[in-house]
Formats: sequence, C-alpha cells, structure tokens
Amino acid sequence: MADSHSDGAVDGGLRADSLEEALTELKLWKDKVEKAGDMKTGLMLKKLEEADNKSKAQQEMMACVKKQEDCQREFTQSLNSVQDEILQLSQHKQDLLEELRRCQTEMEAKRAESTKLKQKFKVFTRIPDTEVKFVGQNEEAGGEGASAQPIRGVFTISQIPALLLKGGHALITFEQENVASQVLKMAKCSVSCENSTVDVKPRRVSMDSAVKYEVNLDVSRKELEVFSIPPALPEERMKDRLEISFSKPSLGGGEVENVDYNERSGTGRITFLHPGVAEQLAMKGGYKIHLDSEVKVKVGPAYTYQLNKFQTFCCSTKRTVLIDDIEDVEDEEDLQDHLEIHFQKPSNSGGEIENIAYISEGKALQAFFCEEVDN
Repeated sequence: MADSHSDGAVDGGLRADSLEEALTELKLWKDKVEKAGDMKTGLMLKKLEEADNKSKAQQEMMACVKKQEDCQREFTQSLNSVQDEILQLSQHKQDLLEELRRCQTEMEAKRAESTKLKQKFKVFTRIPDTEVKFVGQNEEAGGEGASAQPIRGVFTISQIPALLLKGGHALITFEQENVASQVLKMAKCSVSCENSTVDVKPRRVSMDSAVKYEVNLDVSRKELEVFSIPPALPEERMKDRLEISFSKPSLGGGEVENVDYNERSGTGRITFLHPGVAEQLAMKGGYKIHLDSEVKVKVGPAYTYQLNKFQTFCCSTKRTVLIDDIEDVEDEEDLQDHLEIHFQKPSNSGGEIENIAYISEGKALQAFFCEEVDN
C-alpha cells in the first residue's frame, strides 16, 4: 500500500511540473503571437504608407513626364521658329549680297563712265602767252576808287574738234556738200591703181563731243602772291619779317595793309595799302626778303578765276568723208593720188576735192576740223 501511495505522489509532481512548463511555454507563444501581431500591424501600416508614397511618386512622375513633354514641345516649336528665322536671315543675306554685287557692278560702270567723261571733256591744251596793250581807260571806270578795282578779263576757250585717223583710213573734204552725200550713199567703191583695184568703204565721220567755256579772270591791283618762303622762323615772326621786307620803297615795296602766311606750303599773300605796288613787283618775278639772312623768293600776281558758260556740243562734218578698209597695195603718196583721182571724177559720184589725207597701215594722225563760217 505504501509503495502504491508513493508512486502516485511522484506522478502528481511530474504532472505539475509539465503543466507549469506548458503554461510557461504557452505564455511564451502568446508573447510571440502578440509580437507577431504587433509586427504584422506595423508591417501593414508601413505597407499602406509605402503605397501612399508610391502613389505620390507616380503622380509626381506623371507630372514630370507631362512637364517634359510640354518642354519638349515648346523646345521643338522654338527650334522650328529659330530655324525658320535662320532660313529667312540666310535668304535676306543672299539678297543683300546680290544687291551689293549689283550695286558694285553699277558703281564700277558709273566710275568707268565718269572717268571716260572726265577724259572726254578734259582739255589738254596750253594757252599761249598773248601780249595785251593798254590803250586807254574807260571813262565810266575812271571815277574815284577805280584804280583799286581788279583787272578783269574774260576769255572764251573753244576745243577744236579732232579725229584720230588710223592706218588704212583716209579723210576727203569735198568742196560741195552734195558730193559728200552722194559718196556716203555708196556701200563700197573700187579704186583703180597701177596694177590692181582696191575696194574701199565710205563712212560718215564720227567725232567726240567738244567743249566751250568762258574764263573770268580777276587780277588784284593791291595783292601779291609770294612763293618758296623757307621755314626759318615761327609764323608770327615770319609775318612781321615779311611786312618789314615788303614795306621798303628802296626795293620797290610800299605800305603793307595785311600779311597772310602759310607755313606748311611756304606761301604768303601781301596786301598793300595802295594799288600799283603789287603790279610792279609781280612783273619782276622775284623779291629779296630779310630773315636770318637775305633770301630771294618768287612773287606773282594774285588772281581769282571762275569758269562760266560751260557748253558741250556735237560735231558733224557735212563735206568730209572717211574712207575705210584701204589696203596698202602701193606706197602712201601714190595711193593717195589714186584716191584723189577716183573721187574727183563725176562718173564715180565724186567732185572737186578741197583736202585729202591718207595714212598707211601702222601709222596714226590727229586730224583737226575748223568751224565753217558763212560769208
């Protein structure tokens, strides 16, 4: 009986320990389940938060994509606009370059025309010295102060019409205009020479325009031009020396009213108080002035001139004919004789010849024409 009671007590103790362990383990699992629940709840909350963040990120991304599309569209439009403007500017540049080339071409043509006209109307002629004799004073101009008036002259300059006669050409001047007209109507003429016949062509004489103008010249009675003044003194001292030098009556000078001096050109102008002194000194051509030493300078009259009544006129010849395409089958003198004989014959539509000039190949001659004046 005692053994049986003892075994039951042992079994009861084992059961109590197992129950306590089970309770402890149960509590442990409850704690784990509670922690797992808390963790699950936290994960669920975090998942919801991440879902919100994802939604916001997606919205922001969509907004950025839309903004990028808008920027790309604006950029494309701006690029197209800039490219169109570049094309327009390039076309405008090409138009301007074309206009520039056209203007340059026109300018060159105008320059060439201007140069040609300048050469055409430029008169390369030396006016010969002419002696003028004073025979008396006009009564109307002899009043008070007339002697101080400038000496005035009016000169008319006329260009003599000319033609450059080249080799193989001839000029024939007939006595009658109708003879020249008849010759000009023929396309060609056959001129008989010693052993051959020369076919020549009558041509109308063509000359450049000639000019005619008037030169009004005023020579001062009180002013004198001075040249070749050496730059030996400052300007003011030089003017004083010039005034002193030209005031000496012993050298032909007189009382000086004003002195102009140009240091750069070495020239000056002396204005005397009384007329006549400048005229006498100008006729001498030279004068001695006193600077640091005695220097001889050139003097001359002071004058002004003006061109008036400039005219251009076309020249034409009514009795002169140009003969062209003349072959040198004989020497110059013999061929000229044959031309004169041929064009003198009325049977060849010719007539009396006043003058003839022929130039063989390789030569040239300047022919001048006189203006005909009716009796």
